[in-house]
Amino acid sequence: MNAIVALCHFCELHGPRTLFCTEVLHSPLPQGAGSGDISGQNEQAEEEEGGIQMSSRIRSHSPAEGASADSSSPGPKKSDMCEGCRSLAGGHPGYVSHDKETSIKYVSHQHPNHPQLFSIVRQACVRSLSCEVCPGREGPIFFGDEQHGFVFSHTFFIKDSLARGFQRWYSIITIMMDRIYLINSWPFLLGKIRGIIDELQGKALKVFEAEQFGCPQRAQRMNTAFTPFLHQRNGNAARSLTSLTNDENLWACLHTSFAWLLKACGSRLTEKLLEGAPTEDTLVQMEKLADLKEESEGWDGSEEEEKPSSQPDVVEGQELSKSSPETSLVPDCNSWNVAHRRLSVFRSLRHMRQVLGASAFRMLAWHVLMGNQVIWKAQDVDLVQSAFDVLRTMLPIGCVRIIPYSEQYEEAYRCNFLGLGPHVQIPPHILASEFAVIVEVRAASRSSLYPTLFDDEQSLNKYEFLVTSGSPVAADRVGPTILNKIEAALTNQNLSVDVVDQCLVCLKEEWMNKVKVLFKFTKVDSRPKEDTQKLLSILGAAEEDNVKLLKFWMTGLSKTYKSHLMSTVRSPTSSECRN
Repeated sequence: MNAIVALCHFCELHGPRTLFCTEVLHSPLPQGAGSGDISGQNEQAEEEEGGIQMSSRIRSHSPAEGASADSSSPGPKKSDMCEGCRSLAGGHPGYVSHDKETSIKYVSHQHPNHPQLFSIVRQACVRSLSCEVCPGREGPIFFGDEQHGFVFSHTFFIKDSLARGFQRWYSIITIMMDRIYLINSWPFLLGKIRGIIDELQGKALKVFEAEQFGCPQRAQRMNTAFTPFLHQRNGNAARSLTSLTNDENLWACLHTSFAWLLKACGSRLTEKLLEGAPTEDTLVQMEKLADLKEESEGWDGSEEEEKPSSQPDVVEGQELSKSSPETSLVPDCNSWNVAHRRLSVFRSLRHMRQVLGASAFRMLAWHVLMGNQVIWKAQDVDLVQSAFDVLRTMLPIGCVRIIPYSEQYEEAYRCNFLGLGPHVQIPPHILASEFAVIVEVRAASRSSLYPTLFDDEQSLNKYEFLVTSGSPVAADRVGPTILNKIEAALTNQNLSVDVVDQCLVCLKEEWMNKVKVLFKFTKVDSRPKEDTQKLLSILGAAEEDNVKLLKFWMTGLSKTYKSHLMSTVRSPTSSECRN
């Protein structure tokens, strides 16, 4: 996490002071360097301190309290500091921790070496111990701006028998430039920093109670003649935090705690770049994964043990309808022989079109896009599953319901992709139905059915593919617009398979946007048919096949989108009723 964590103290003589700070240094290794400590190399490198890009020389750190001979150090002068304002002794190089996994250094000293960072930390220190204080003067608070960074501050008191009011005021602050990230980290930072504070207060309380037991300061002060309080310190009032806690290793422990805090807080939240709003496929996939997670929580241990041992011949359609695209095939795919599976499979839509032929592929693709049931009869399970894997790319995820392989016919309401064994009987009304297409895979009667372009296509030559339907698509039929565009992309040999895949994504998003408009127009706004026809003409989808496609794809809209539309429609209606 690109941030700075600092411990601050309100000195009764010098006001708010920074006692100890830990910052993050992103230091790239020099070219040709393998591994090792780079803190002593005098090479120019770009470093990012606390989220601010800066150019500095990687070197051993100067004394943290600014008491070195370097006159350009941004820290305060030695004459302006007392024991209560000083953390590390003169000449102390500070503490450095290396994260070998990320090549990040966590550096602790009294003040940042960079003047700009010193100014930011100094201003945050003053504000945390003066004007930016929560009620009661002890607790967390958030403040900041874009110019000087945003600050999470937690103020607290440390017991001191020689201090005014028998306590001193401290704060632990976390500074970074990312406001959203810091706000989202509030619960984590509050819990961990509260733990550090409790440990410090516990140590100081033990010292305070021991000193009060030996020499009670309250009675001594009451018996002393009144004089200005500052003149009665005798040089003992300004005490260091190590003296208050009686812990000589205090700063090393704080360095460890602050470095872990920065690393852990940076690891718990990750940023993800989203280009635009999430697609409908993304929303549907997230909903199905959530449903699958809820179901898995209710499964018994016995069911989980029986599931991997089951054969991949029959998979319930209900399970598949609620699984993600990657897991909607047979769940036991890891147990198969991958080398054997790759012998006879469809690799892409273009590959399938070459194998089936242009006319048979167009008939099959038309039924897929219309939402009709696609039935494959074959002995080779892997071949059927690869075919469904390829064909499903033409549909939104919400419209896909697959039963990869079954020993009996399943109704169309359960699945629109059905794999059957070669001897399974299909009902006669399905064979004659215009809402189903059947692909029978038989042994080829000749050695080669189509030109072999690649070596791995030899295995498909042993099959013959027969595509039949009760409503064959005429060759001169226009068909849905998206089908014509898909065929144009597949026949264009200048487009690679990856480019064709991206074309499919764009085409599906284009038509899903039309589906959204039609859904809101008809289902939410309840417009008359005349207006719907005008809308379809504007969308370029007035043809019969396009209308059927839109109605089928409407079933693939995510629940999130539908509920969002309903909620936005109800709000103005309810307000109008109240008015």
